[in-house]
Amino acid sequence: MCIRDRCRSDAGGVMCPSYRATGEENDSTRGRARMLQEMVRGETVTDGWRSAEVRDALDLCLSCKACSSDCPVGVDMATYKAEFLHHHYKGRIRPRAHYSLGWLPLTSVLAGRAARPVNALLRGPLGGGLARLGGVTTQRTIPSFASRRALRRVLRATRTDAPATALLFVDSFTRAFRPHVAGAARRVLADAGVPTTAETGLCCGLTWVSTGQLSVARRVMARTVTRLDNGDARPVVVAEPSCAAALKRDVPELLGTAAARRVADRVHTFTGALTGLAEPGWTPPSLPERVVLQTHCHEYATFPGRRPADLLRRLGVRTVDEAEGCCGLAGNFGFEEQHYATSMAVAGLALAPRLDGLGGTSPDGTRTAVVADGFSCATQIDHLTAGRDVRALHLAELLDPAADRPGETP
Repeated sequence: MCIRDRCRSDAGGVMCPSYRATGEENDSTRGRARMLQEMVRGETVTDGWRSAEVRDALDLCLSCKACSSDCPVGVDMATYKAEFLHHHYKGRIRPRAHYSLGWLPLTSVLAGRAARPVNALLRGPLGGGLARLGGVTTQRTIPSFASRRALRRVLRATRTDAPATALLFVDSFTRAFRPHVAGAARRVLADAGVPTTAETGLCCGLTWVSTGQLSVARRVMARTVTRLDNGDARPVVVAEPSCAAALKRDVPELLGTAAARRVADRVHTFTGALTGLAEPGWTPPSLPERVVLQTHCHEYATFPGRRPADLLRRLGVRTVDEAEGCCGLAGNFGFEEQHYATSMAVAGLALAPRLDGLGGTSPDGTRTAVVADGFSCATQIDHLTAGRDVRALHLAELLDPAADRPGETP
């Protein structure tokens, strides 16, 4: 296939979601790369990093990283976009969402200290105004914050006497919104012969990278690397694929240190841990006959040899119906008010059609589960299926030996 067809493909692989949604050349990987090239040359685009034209060309890039693996010449537009935003807004006021969503790992810690009143405030009559103030769309429900005690309870309940052979990196999204996933991950890993100890209070820096706040990202990453690179060579398992990808790729690229590379070499996604670290012959509890799967784009791009679909089939799931491509939410992108329409258009390319019909009774009685390890992907699925008896599960929840299989549809 020629480079032109790959760059402007409307089927197969996962790039480029915004081009597939709009059909505009400027929104293709090739179009954006050409614009950046013109900026570097300084002939057509003459205002360099301050260029509004380049900013607009990059605006609909979802930073999904798909082009870093699917592009025949290895263009990594997510990295280029982060670098451009870093320079473009240096010393200037940023878009509101860069503060409200870019600093989410910090603000979620504060919100967790008073989760109940914060959630009530966001759901109340003032919630819409606060969302608009932060540049966040009012067409989505803001996920509920978990209290800081919730994670402590989960980790206390999943302690084991077996010596830990791996670390479970409890990322900011898991800590802030779904601590139960950390509990499920520890139970599954222990069941698979990989008992873990939890590493909490650390961050991969992803939200600062995606909003181009690279100076802050480097400081956050350096602190995390210092904690993890302490002579401990055990594998680091990360339940959130985007955070695993950041630790694997962004951290060593942005820090450029031997310590960062050592940490990156130890990082596994949850799928990767079960594929490469589990005891031979390990089998989970009974699984549904069919799984609708949304693989996180960052996992697709950064961990190509360890795919959730392959693991599910190996474990005995008869039908894995994978939504090929981006979910459309893509971290902060789909929460930004000006990007909501594009986010939903991207969701309509592959994910939404696979969710059609779920939530009712299947004529043949087939059990179906919807699996999405990425917090953004799961949030998008829950948004698309609002009002139906469907909930996106993390793979850890699906395989959890203590679970009652929530989220399956008969």
